[in-house]
Amino acid sequence: MLSSLFVGAVAKRLTVVETITDSSNQHEFQGIRALRRLLGDEDRKQVQTRFIWLSDEDGALTADGFLSWSNVRKGKPRAAEYHLYYSTNAVTQAMAAGDLVVIALRRDGSFMAIVMPPAGSAARQLLWLFGLTPPEGYEATFQHLDAAHDTELGLAARYILDELAIEPEEPEAAKLDELIAPFANVFPATKVFSELARGSLPDVSASDDPDGALVEWLDQEERLFRRLERKSVAERVANGFQTAAGVDVDGFLSFSLSVQNRRKARAGQALENHLEAVFLAHGLSYARGAQTEDRNRPDFLFPGAAEYGDPSFPISRLTMLGAKSTLKDRWRQVLSEARRIHQKHLLTLEPGISENQTSEMRAKSLQLVVPRRLHETFSSSQRAWLLDLAGFMDLGRARQP
Repeated sequence: MLSSLFVGAVAKRLTVVETITDSSNQHEFQGIRALRRLLGDEDRKQVQTRFIWLSDEDGALTADGFLSWSNVRKGKPRAAEYHLYYSTNAVTQAMAAGDLVVIALRRDGSFMAIVMPPAGSAARQLLWLFGLTPPEGYEATFQHLDAAHDTELGLAARYILDELAIEPEEPEAAKLDELIAPFANVFPATKVFSELARGSLPDVSASDDPDGALVEWLDQEERLFRRLERKSVAERVANGFQTAAGVDVDGFLSFSLSVQNRRKARAGQALENHLEAVFLAHGLSYARGAQTEDRNRPDFLFPGAAEYGDPSFPISRLTMLGAKSTLKDRWRQVLSEARRIHQKHLLTLEPGISENQTSEMRAKSLQLVVPRRLHETFSSSQRAWLLDLAGFMDLGRARQP
């Protein structure tokens, strides 16, 4: 659960005086009531803090620094006045009035200060993760993580934590180690890993619950992958990056990049593997990765490539599905795939996508498909439009020859 990592969090919109500008250089977040509920009345001097700037377009910017919490009127007869001072760094220099900041207190006593535009996907995801009410105006909201207010570290939460570079400890590590033992710290083909994830969950049925099965399989494969990755990376790091000429910096950077690239590539392949297993369980006819115009290769074509290439086959019975574990701005790539099909479908695992993005998708005749369990991360108006996997398959089944 999220409460194993965090005590609670506060969200607020930044005012001009809380940012670094020519007219304001105070380096402090105002000690509002919500911050006092999170941090208490005792001073906290120069607490280690990870500052993060999140942007849907530009990704993440990270800096280490500190926050200091104190009552500036301590020992004086006047009412207490608390301030949260922050150190200068790349993130605090980039933030501006109107940005949303989430200040989270971790279980180890350190802080996280996450800044982002207020209307983007990152803001929606962070508010959902911590169970925070979106702040109105410049009022702050607070949430303490306890039994009544907590978030399970499932697929959606792990996605957001990964954006924050937080990897939770795996409570079932011993069981996972048994499953990956035959690989001896060497990664098998993604198809083999996907089959292992499904085979290790015999009670999960795609026939009964396609949305639930997809999420369970993907979550299990992610856990298996991260466990094997941790062992494999630890082994490589233990061997060191020393050469006769000294430390092999280029070798280290190359290895680090390969780890990141492997994560991204396997996530997309795993999603397609498990979607294919769901379609097979329901007897749907499809083609995976078939070539269409301009050498485009939609992830899935229904009922198949031959029907798509047959000018006499009714367009109204053709369907395409793109599959992207995360979107960012990459969702536009599917718009040029399978030109015969006007209404495109795209399945993603990214939670809490902004309303601006989903509105643009609707305007461009792109229907978003999201596993049912992730619908709670979207707004009520978005949920009315979203399609789940079961609904998509009903559509595909109705169009089968």
